[in-house]
Amino acid sequence: MTTDSSLRSGPGATGRSSGDGAEHRAEHGAGHGAGHGLLPVREHLPARKEAAAGPDAPVLDVVVPVYNEEKDLRTCVLRLHGHLARTFPYPFRITVADNASTDSTPAVAAALAAELPGVRSVRLEEKGRGRALRTVWAASDAPVLAYMDVDLSTDLNALLPLVAPLISGHSDLAIGSRLARSSRVVRGPKREFISRAYNLILRSSLAAGFSDAQCGFKAIRREVAERLLPMVEDSGWFFDTELLVLAERAGLRIHEVPVDWVDDPDSTVHIVRTATDDLKGVWRVGRALAVGALPLDRLARPFGDDPRDRALTGVPRGLARQLVGFCVVGVLSTLFYLALYSLFRLGVGPQIANGGALLVSAVANTAANRRLTFGVRGRGGAVRHQAQGLVVFAIGLALTSGSLAALGAASGSPSHSTELAVLITANLAATVLRFLLLRAWVFPARACPEPEDLR
Repeated sequence: MTTDSSLRSGPGATGRSSGDGAEHRAEHGAGHGAGHGLLPVREHLPARKEAAAGPDAPVLDVVVPVYNEEKDLRTCVLRLHGHLARTFPYPFRITVADNASTDSTPAVAAALAAELPGVRSVRLEEKGRGRALRTVWAASDAPVLAYMDVDLSTDLNALLPLVAPLISGHSDLAIGSRLARSSRVVRGPKREFISRAYNLILRSSLAAGFSDAQCGFKAIRREVAERLLPMVEDSGWFFDTELLVLAERAGLRIHEVPVDWVDDPDSTVHIVRTATDDLKGVWRVGRALAVGALPLDRLARPFGDDPRDRALTGVPRGLARQLVGFCVVGVLSTLFYLALYSLFRLGVGPQIANGGALLVSAVANTAANRRLTFGVRGRGGAVRHQAQGLVVFAIGLALTSGSLAALGAASGSPSHSTELAVLITANLAATVLRFLLLRAWVFPARACPEPEDLR
């Protein structure tokens, strides 16, 4: 895989008010190489750059991946360039990423780069949309990176709303959605069915919360791309989905923009092959997530600007958030426990039913508190945490079993509702002790830098 030696550019980027993240990168770049350290604090990109950054340094780099698009490429770039020149308030660049085209596409791209300011062309010797985006985004100096399909099926009026949350520092990634309620989409029933079916697969198998993975209209902040791209394996059409799934699982903020979209009847996408590759990607990513093979902890603490990280006067650091998480997990675990107890009670006595229900719910409770309450990610220490959680379980078992024994000795044959009432009381009595043990022993607080150290 190669790019042309000069990354051919036109005479210069179109610019009005200048605004690049150069000083932002200089301030936060030290110690923040790909895969190392914490992501920097999200900040609004400045409207004006320092003189050293250059008046025409682009804020936005829009990549147009192409393969044998000699007929449509010129029309696409002229239209996109004209729209940005008229409406975009920051300097921009358009990068044509040629995916090993065999027609005259490279010549058309080179001509456009020579003709239009702020347009450049990049040649790759291997096909793959994901490969093209990875190559260009990794080398770009723009603080906001975007891409769109060459057919311009998406209305360009959505471009500024797409990148605005990234420029302002509100979000980390942004995607256009054809499946939002307010989107206006014109396409055949076959593509509509495939798109919605794929979205359903992502929601059911990978618990995806975003609505449209494959719309060719996305943007990302550069510092996020620097950390996220090395984790994405796919180099084809599944690249978008994998990028979004990993970002969402890492807790990054994804902004969705409803779009007006008209299907391109001359699209060269092979639906069956693409669908097959996508399903293989879903299986690969799902398996990696299930076994904790992905180092998402590199992105887990979003940018040190999370309001939940702010210290409260008189309250130990993180205690308020942990109490809320513990209470939520506790309520859900109690309901799960009661449901299991009622189910087991249909076939066995109260002591065995209580022990079995408490054991299963304790494993689930420890796993949930590990991830949600105390923010422990990955597989490291998971077995030890479960073993310590079983000790906490033993305490709960002693309390609840002792309560049942005392109830049986006092009333002989208590009703099922009375048993439940006693168990709820016993569980509430053990809750405070359980939280203290989890916080101080199972998941002790790890030393972490104060917010000032992250800036």
